[in-house]
Amino acid sequence: MDWNRVEGNWKQMKGKVREQWGQLTDDDLDVINGKREQLEGKIQERYGYQKDRAKKDIDDWFGSQRW
Repeated sequence: MDWNRVEGNWKQMKGKVREQWGQLTDDDLDVINGKREQLEGKIQERYGYQKDRAKKDIDDWFGSQRW
């Protein structure tokens, strides 16, 4: 499965993303709009993570989703 599924269902996924990364605002989620690179950048910005850490956290979260 690929990230396109998240992009295509972004309105439904926003709640799950917000549960995982509560420091992201509604405005952040609107800007991200399902784009993985944008999500990585916002997680780095809000949590002070390095790029590798943000990428790993997203991979772990994505892998744990029930489709």
